[in-house]
Amino acid sequence: MTKFLTLLTVITINLLSFSLNAQFKINGNITDNVGKALNSVHVSIKGTNISDISNNKGIYTLENLNSGNYTLMISHIGYKTISKEVKLQNSTLTANFSMEEDLLNLETVVVTGTFDPITKLESSTSISIIDKEELKEIPPFGTASLLKNILGTYIDDSAGEIFTRVYSRGVSASAEDDLGWYYVSLQEDGLPVSLVQHSYYSPDLFHRADLTTQRVEAIRGGKSSITALNAPGGIYNFISHGARKDFGGEVQLTGGTAGNNNNYYRIDGTVGGSFGNDWYYNIGGHYRHDDGTRDTDFTFSKGGQVKFNVIKEHKNGYIKLYGKLLDDKTNRWNGVTATNWSNPTAAFGQDFNTTSLLMPDFNSNIPDPRNTEGGATNNFNPSQGIHAEDLAIGLDFSQDIGNGWKINNNIKFSKKKANWQTSISTAYLGVQDSFSYYYINGIYPGGANGNFVYRDAETNEQLATADNSQMMSGAVIYDGGLPNDGTMGVSAWYKDNTANEIMDQLTLRKEFKNHTISGGLSLGFSDSKLFTQGSLGYATYEPNPRMLTVTIENPGEDVIYLSDENGIGNHGGLFFENAEAQVSQIGTFINDRWKITNNTYLDLGLRYETINHKGSRDESAPTSLEGGLDGNPNTIYDNGTLTPTGKKNTFNYDYNYLSYSFGINHKLSKTSAIFSRFSHGNKAPELNYYFNSLSTIAGEIQEVNQFELGVKYDLTNFSFTTTAFLSDLNNIGITDFSLDNGTGSIVYTPIQYNSSRTIGLEWETIYNPIPSLTFGFNGVLQNPKSKDWTVYNIGEDGNNDYISDYSGNTLAYNPKLLFNLSTGYTKLKFSSYIKYNYMGEREGNIANAFQLPSYGVFDIGLGNQITKQLSVNLTVTNVFNSEGLANFFGPSIFGGNANKANQEYISENPNQSFVVVPILGRRALLRLNYIF
Repeated sequence: MTKFLTLLTVITINLLSFSLNAQFKINGNITDNVGKALNSVHVSIKGTNISDISNNKGIYTLENLNSGNYTLMISHIGYKTISKEVKLQNSTLTANFSMEEDLLNLETVVVTGTFDPITKLESSTSISIIDKEELKEIPPFGTASLLKNILGTYIDDSAGEIFTRVYSRGVSASAEDDLGWYYVSLQEDGLPVSLVQHSYYSPDLFHRADLTTQRVEAIRGGKSSITALNAPGGIYNFISHGARKDFGGEVQLTGGTAGNNNNYYRIDGTVGGSFGNDWYYNIGGHYRHDDGTRDTDFTFSKGGQVKFNVIKEHKNGYIKLYGKLLDDKTNRWNGVTATNWSNPTAAFGQDFNTTSLLMPDFNSNIPDPRNTEGGATNNFNPSQGIHAEDLAIGLDFSQDIGNGWKINNNIKFSKKKANWQTSISTAYLGVQDSFSYYYINGIYPGGANGNFVYRDAETNEQLATADNSQMMSGAVIYDGGLPNDGTMGVSAWYKDNTANEIMDQLTLRKEFKNHTISGGLSLGFSDSKLFTQGSLGYATYEPNPRMLTVTIENPGEDVIYLSDENGIGNHGGLFFENAEAQVSQIGTFINDRWKITNNTYLDLGLRYETINHKGSRDESAPTSLEGGLDGNPNTIYDNGTLTPTGKKNTFNYDYNYLSYSFGINHKLSKTSAIFSRFSHGNKAPELNYYFNSLSTIAGEIQEVNQFELGVKYDLTNFSFTTTAFLSDLNNIGITDFSLDNGTGSIVYTPIQYNSSRTIGLEWETIYNPIPSLTFGFNGVLQNPKSKDWTVYNIGEDGNNDYISDYSGNTLAYNPKLLFNLSTGYTKLKFSSYIKYNYMGEREGNIANAFQLPSYGVFDIGLGNQITKQLSVNLTVTNVFNSEGLANFFGPSIFGGNANKANQEYISENPNQSFVVVPILGRRALLRLNYIF
């Protein structure tokens, strides 16, 4: 009994001692440099998992501590990280902090493109951050539009929210209009939005930015070669809100106009808080209605998304469940016609700011060649645009497993659908003198010669006739009033895409005295299906085109119907793709961040990746049914429908490669550093290689070698980064979308393999001479050149194809100078900014025969903080409605492409019209924000 009482006494004393020790805590208040409370500041004790997040009053509390010495780490996006040693002697220690603004986020911890989260100043790669406050100033016009604010990034968002192009440092050659994110990874919370790409299927289809995004981190080249799946050109990571201690959120109402008083309405919202013990949640999203910046007779965009996450934090890490439901319809702008090769000017009554050559709203049923016997059809209505759906759910966890070991795993499943009902091509086809116009119609079985009659498809009013029966020996006899005496060579473009995807990123990290070694595994699996159908559309050649019905009415003969009642001809006869693919991507990596001295770190990494593409594509041929699919020889619009032959082209290829990257960062002082990095990356072909070219051999792996040397400098009121870079890109497969005059079908030309080199200098500076005034300047100066470059050209008669050599020419669409200037003024409750974006002259094709002129655009913003919770902001983009050309599609002929316009073609066709895609005109938005 005595021993038992003694043991009980000892246990009781120990428990009381532990209880007393556990009552110690550290708390305090965190503000900015003008005394405003800061919410969501992360406060932690270095070397432990003890942390807290400040509430909306700036208050934090660290509890259950023992007495002793601690190092507090205080960090918040947009502010300089604070490291403070404190001594805890009494039961409560109050430690208040005032945080200094971090002008370029150089002291912000970044998690993208690195296995070991470190500050931007300590990193040996080129990183840019858009924080929450900056995001509030950026109008909600799409993912690519937002990324214009990233240093050195080339953006083409002239088509709208999708069908965009994003790249940097001349790593661009395969980033075509229909595959504009070829080299880069668009991510949400560290995992790709989409695992695969192919023509008209890029990750921007399934991404929309809204208030659920807390910040954006961007890596240009460099370490992305070893930290991203098959994306050596860079990473653009949209990071959602994390744990929030107190209940709160934000609601944003947006209204505005664009173009000819086209309306824009949008509502955004996000809410978050905690429930239970260390449980946190966030939920938010948006819905919008957009009539578009150009004129159409239908709503250009409508829809939105909902996102959520639930986080459980514990002593040694966290678990996060997250998800997204996207259901969105948008369209994309086609080109506008211009003349004058040396000074492009809008032609045919069009203008660069408001003209849309999209087909109008109508319903047509086009035979579905996948089930012609069952009479299946695809409903086609251009007003539907591109309907994107994405259901994604993921689980992310991080666990400190002791002795310097930490494990992270992020897994996501997504189910994607994309249905296209829109138009491509805006070629001008003159009814009086265009042999190719009648040739295109003449490819139908049964011929198409005689007296063409054109009627308005909606009113049935006869507009014109054109008799081409004597075309070979004389002129076409034309009578009537077709606008500009021609029609638009346009294709009704129908696509069905689906993909089920699983992706996972596992990282295991071990910290030693002078080394932090990270290794892990990246997995990605996608089951993709594709169906594409192209039909010939008849429309007037004018702004806001009208659909035309076209018949051939020869005396004493039956009427021949070239189009259905909606103006759609050659049903499914221009293009057919029916394919499926299973893709697996597996990467394993190891990285060592070696502390050579207190101020010098060497970063070494390897990544081995294996990719398998397995699938098939149906071969097709025009229907052999007499009289076409409907059995009527007079309705020849369904006589040439492409249908499967029963034969499939299969592929099953493996791509294996080793990528590596090594960099060094040396801190010259607490506020400055120099760094250098060399990276060797690889880019395996995307699925378009098999879907478009019907290739029977494996594609070439593109190789990317990149070198960068940079300086980072951070003072109280002045910060800058400067980086010199060199990019080599090899084994670039190039193909063009063209018309084969021999068969009358749209084809992709045989692939040519090329190489390029770009040398340049990037810079980013910000100056804050007084607390209320800020100046910013960032940009890139570069020399993008082809090293070895050839283009395959289809001959005019379908036989005399030839290859052109453009080695040594300037790369297309890469400006030699691109920069942004900005100034911001904030005083009391008033804020304002002015931004100027300059885009230098770009070559319109690799032949360097046509140049897209330079242009500059001004944006302005005004804001007022009405109350602590309520604010109002006015933003106007392209204030002066400046005209600029972002893209070039070549001569305005059916099947034309940019590379067709070489020096010889332009000299022989000085008056030929051509297709360009202008930048978007002025847009004004008024936004009301309520924070609670």
